[in-house]
Amino acid sequence: MNICKSYYETLYSRPTVALSGYCAKYDLPDSLYAYLAFGGTTGSAKDALAEGMLALATEKGELKPGQTVIECSSGSFGLALAVACAHSGHPLMLCMPATVPADRQQLLAKFGAQIVLSNYVYGRAGTVQRAEEAVRQTGGYFLNYFDNDLNAEFHRRITGPNIARATGGALDAIVVGVGSGGTISGVGEYIKAWYPDVKIIAVEPYESQAIGGGYVGRHSIPGLGAGFVPENYNPHIVDAVMAVPSKTANVTAREVLETDAVPASPSAGAVLAAAHQLMAEHPEQQRVVCVFAGQVFYE
Repeated sequence: MNICKSYYETLYSRPTVALSGYCAKYDLPDSLYAYLAFGGTTGSAKDALAEGMLALATEKGELKPGQTVIECSSGSFGLALAVACAHSGHPLMLCMPATVPADRQQLLAKFGAQIVLSNYVYGRAGTVQRAEEAVRQTGGYFLNYFDNDLNAEFHRRITGPNIARATGGALDAIVVGVGSGGTISGVGEYIKAWYPDVKIIAVEPYESQAIGGGYVGRHSIPGLGAGFVPENYNPHIVDAVMAVPSKTANVTAREVLETDAVPASPSAGAVLAAAHQLMAEHPEQQRVVCVFAGQVFYE
């Protein structure tokens, strides 16, 4: 019998697909692929990451059974973590600025999270401080996925090997969006160890170029461009940083739905747009994998 022990097992072995329709539309070599990391409740790679980080923390003895998990998130990772904590029996406390919309707070609370608000004036530093206070008060475990190597470790164990198995290492480049920094660091470290000639390309919003050292502002590519360089980000395995405008990311996401039926999120659209530019400008880099970390739902 080939029965998975849990739903999360289905999220650990994600497919790599050829984007033949997109390549045909733009007359690109038919060697552009997408690793579909998304799946689960939120439609993003965060579902597997949240459960995987809890499992790794438990494996390392950092997280005890029934211990409260504390995190700074109101986005897709917070929602994915709420589901993962409910599944694994851990209470969850989510710290976030008081400016987070009430309906978002209510959604997270409905999934079992205790909401703790901080003063928006202090930004992420204020939410981290509030989380650290909660750790002292409750004895909880601060997951802190922006600054926790278990994030990258998950991708060293799962995403990097999956891409290597799917392609046999016959690659010129892997293009990855940067949010928390864990995906590009974990994938890059694994791939560089086995296939040092493969280029690792980081993608961020054109309007918010913290990684590239440019202007940091507002953008509309959820999941990318946190506005600062995450502690998880390892610049030493990154060969180039590319910036994609929000409008281009959204248009490209819609295009790949039409050409290849892939329900790509704007962050995936940004990665694909960067890969397209890379292939157009560098004839020697024609076998490329894009990591698609999110999808959109159509009704």
